[in-house]
Amino acid sequence: MESQRMNKLLKLEELGLFILTIYLFTLLEYPWWLFPLLLFVPDISILGYMGSDLTGAYIYNFLHHRGIAVILYIAGITIGKPLLALIGLIIFAHSSLDRVFGYGLKHTSGIRNTHLGSIGKDDGHSTS
Repeated sequence: MESQRMNKLLKLEELGLFILTIYLFTLLEYPWWLFPLLLFVPDISILGYMGSDLTGAYIYNFLHHRGIAVILYIAGITIGKPLLALIGLIIFAHSSLDRVFGYGLKHTSGIRNTHLGSIGKDDGHSTS
């Protein structure tokens, strides 16, 4: 019961961070429709799994890491490169929304193993 309440609290926190990214996006001078258009672009990183679980995890995690997103956003704002800030903001927004739905950074042991736990149905078959 306690872990369910904590899980809900963490998802609300992630939702709050996602809403913050919408506000921060309004401070950039891009049309509103660009935000939803770009929101799922970081998921292209899933193609890294075509190479291997290791390659897939590294590429996926790089394009879903909020620390990298913050660095890109702050760098873009600081040096006056709004495109860089936009890239950081989209990565942050996407990652926060992913975490609302229970998707986390990937372990190298497989696409279903994340820092938030296992995702998807376990059909009893190994993917390796």
